Amino acid sequence: MTVSDSPKSIWREYLEAIVIAVLLALFIRTFIFQAFKIPSGSMLPTLQIGDHLLVNKFIYGVRNPFTGNVLIPVGKPRHGDVVVFRFPKDRSVDYIKRIVGTAGDTIQVRDKKVFVNDQLVEEPHAQYLTNFVMSAAEGPRDNFGPVKVPAGNIFVMGDNRDNSYDSRFWGFVDQRDILGKASIIYWSWDLDTPLFSFSRFTTIRWGRFGSIIH
Repeated sequence: MTVSDSPKSIWREYLEAIVIAVLLALFIRTFIFQAFKIPSGSMLPTLQIGDHLLVNKFIYGVRNPFTGNVLIPVGKPRHGDVVVFRFPKDRSVDYIKRIVGTAGDTIQVRDKKVFVNDQLVEEPHAQYLTNFVMSAAEGPRDNFGPVKVPAGNIFVMGDNRDNSYDSRFWGFVDQRDILGKASIIYWSWDLDTPLFSFSRFTTIRWGRFGSIIH
């Protein structure tokens, strides 16, 4: 003879399952993967407005979610990594850029060309929309530095070099503020069209699904 579960025990099982699911989701979001979307064109052509991507938070180590200090080291930020980080001027805002320099590197931009430790950097991902070269007196966009990246920091730039608000303008990023490395695009569509309209669905960029971010 079997005894059926009481309504109270059934509700308790449901509650326990929900709590476990929520805790698991929070654990994954905090330490392993987090989803982000691209709202601007500063990383064109690598990332388009409306790309939704997953950021690998584990690749640089297990971090204290409150301080950003590495508890269990795994890897270090490297040149060319596309990273999401807390914007130094407003840490409530997340930015995404490409690492150009790590601690100890000397960075200089001369007539749009990027030099790291006096070596010209080959940048197949970089996009320039104009041949006009801005002088250093006019702004840091095309002529900048040299500056040395302090210990525990990185220097970042957007791939859309003529339209990116990055380390040339506001300085370095503390490695403790790095949230993770952009890894894969899982969804993409045009954000300029109304959300609840058929036209939004016609803008889905199927070919970008599953694209690895380099």
